[in-house]
Amino acid sequence: MRTTRPSGEELRLWRDAGDDPGVVLLDGFHALKHALRFDAYIRVALAADKPAVLELAASLAPDLLTDLDVLLAPVPADQLRLLVPRLHPTGVAALADRPATGLAADRAAPVVLLEEPRNLGNVGAVIRLAAGAGAAGVVTTGPLDPWHPTVVRAAAGLHYATAVAAADLDDLPAGPILAFDPAGADVRSVPVPPGALLAFGSERHGLSAALKSRADHLVALPMRPQVSSYNLATSVAMALFHWMS
Repeated sequence: MRTTRPSGEELRLWRDAGDDPGVVLLDGFHALKHALRFDAYIRVALAADKPAVLELAASLAPDLLTDLDVLLAPVPADQLRLLVPRLHPTGVAALADRPATGLAADRAAPVVLLEEPRNLGNVGAVIRLAAGAGAAGVVTTGPLDPWHPTVVRAAAGLHYATAVAAADLDDLPAGPILAFDPAGADVRSVPVPPGALLAFGSERHGLSAALKSRADHLVALPMRPQVSSYNLATSVAMALFHWMS
């Protein structure tokens, strides 16, 4: 965590960061809270109503109360709204360094692989699930940036609690692939091997033939007949619960 800076310095620091790809927008109290708990380096943190934020911290994150008191700089709400796409209801915004992402080759926990995801909120929900379950990370393919501010907001800053990265289909992390597909075997009959990649496609299109052809196992989630699909985050939660059980 950084130390406090002179009054007025924070706005200049924010503007100087500009479009630096190494900087992550933490939108809201909970995103900042989790980033701090998982050792993010915070460049600058702003609050539209610092006393209210500290009161919230005393209730929900007393372990961070002292750090937040030092870290947060008060900024009028109208100024803060000019700095962020959509001001969070908690009136908190921060900039943090984006960490280097690496997955250990000898990891035991699975990695969640999302092929060509489209919905930013769904990706954030999956990252939140992966962090909570203790998965090794979340990897996405396709053009969506898993560190997009909307994804970070939906994940409540839990990107810092797990590894999050984009990859090409030809450059996936090592490990056996369990591809989730309606034609697969019931996942309850297939143990999750150490270091597995749990691969999910989009709700509309599913996994590509190219990825399914590389899978070690095609597996399916149990589902009542005539129900077409689960939400992506629900599917990932069911898969991770199966691994944890």
